[in-house]
Amino acid sequence: MTGVIVSAFPAIELSIALPLVALLTAILIGGKLAPRLILAVGPLMMALTGIVAWQVAEGDPTRVELGGWEAPLGIALFADGLSSSFLLLTAIIMSAVGIVAMAGFDARDGETSRSYSFWALFYGMWAALNGVFLGADFFNLYVAIELLTITAVGMVALGGTRAAIRYLLFALAGSLAYLTGVVLLYAEAGTLDMSLLAANEGDASVRLVAGGLMTAGLLAKTALFPLHAWLPPAHGGAPAPASAMLSALVVKASFFIIVRLWFDVMPEAAGPVLVQLIGILGGTAILYGSLLALRQARLKMIIAYSTVAQLGYLFLIFPLSGGIAGEMPWAAGAWSGGMFHALAHGLAKAAAFLAAGLIIEALGHDRIDDMKGIARAMPVTVFAFGIAAISLMGLPPSGGFMAKYLMLTAALAGGHVVIALVMMAGGLLAAAYLFRPVNRAFSGSDIPEVAYVAYWRQWVPLILALLAMLLGVVSAGPYEFIQIGRAVTAEVGIE
Repeated sequence: MTGVIVSAFPAIELSIALPLVALLTAILIGGKLAPRLILAVGPLMMALTGIVAWQVAEGDPTRVELGGWEAPLGIALFADGLSSSFLLLTAIIMSAVGIVAMAGFDARDGETSRSYSFWALFYGMWAALNGVFLGADFFNLYVAIELLTITAVGMVALGGTRAAIRYLLFALAGSLAYLTGVVLLYAEAGTLDMSLLAANEGDASVRLVAGGLMTAGLLAKTALFPLHAWLPPAHGGAPAPASAMLSALVVKASFFIIVRLWFDVMPEAAGPVLVQLIGILGGTAILYGSLLALRQARLKMIIAYSTVAQLGYLFLIFPLSGGIAGEMPWAAGAWSGGMFHALAHGLAKAAAFLAAGLIIEALGHDRIDDMKGIARAMPVTVFAFGIAAISLMGLPPSGGFMAKYLMLTAALAGGHVVIALVMMAGGLLAAAYLFRPVNRAFSGSDIPEVAYVAYWRQWVPLILALLAMLLGVVSAGPYEFIQIGRAVTAEVGIE
């Protein structure tokens, strides 16, 4: 009886509705009470996303027609193993960020524009992220991704308008390209519903052009090299909680749509030129972002350029498992490795940015040369950063290691030696630029004087970092879960 009730529970619809209600509530109650709202919304969202995951695990992928109107007239929401995984990742990270931000954006001593706007933007971003991960129509995804852009730009503006304007210009250009592709796709197929598009092969050449425009726009929002110029100043200058959400989740939303487009909707239109070009951009991003991270003097800028590099790994799945490569026996491992990397990177990068934010609170800056001995003053925070760094480097037994192992094995099995060498070089460079702040934090013998940071807040990034490690330890379960709803060829795995 309980199983029947849970199966029929409208968790998918509420996963979008609840943060929207929280958004309106945060606007109405103001900055003094809005920070406490996360104590209720966080557990509720964790429960809802857990129910969605349970529904997907117990049965087939779930599709909901809102209002009873079927596509192409109605709005549909869709949950499979991949979308449920990203939905749960979002709930974990947003809850953690909200808890840490309670102190930084508290208005008990007087409401400010920052304390008032942050929480409205926060819940708007949460609703937009869930809308992307559950969307089943490319126009509705456009609406969700635009709401996400608005909230993300607003978050960046809390740290400085110059970076926010640069971000906005890139995002607007990306939106124009994406919408142009959507219009062209609709003109060719007469629908934008993913399931209907996947069932109708259509004109491959038209779909390639439409998909190329959509992909170009989404790449600008994902900040893949060379469209990355907005990311380092935006992530480096924004408040640490905002940086954690931007790096861990926001850039993954546009990547998620690209994956849906080329792997689920029209894989037959992905020609060899397209998949190789995306792979080249991904490999270049790994090397370029890593080399620039080595040159940074500030902790947050190292983490920001690390995001540029780590995002490159995601797009290596295109030459490894996109297009005709999807028929190869190693394709499933490459695709799953990319999804694993997205999940592990989200947890580790959120932990790293939150840890950096707490260090800034304690020291008043994030200059690496002046962080000597901070590990003795804030052992939990520095330990959290170190654990997150292990996953970002791809060392065992972390989720980052499992992700890169799957992708590296697929690259070697498919004879992609260059990709394998780029991945190994990226791992070595990540170890080099992440070792610098850790080494400085443990250097010296004195305990520096720092401002007080509540001990419980320091545990939040540590929990996220440990979850990134746990993802690698129990990798078999998550690996099987993200396959739910995939094609048969994607369930084969590495042989």
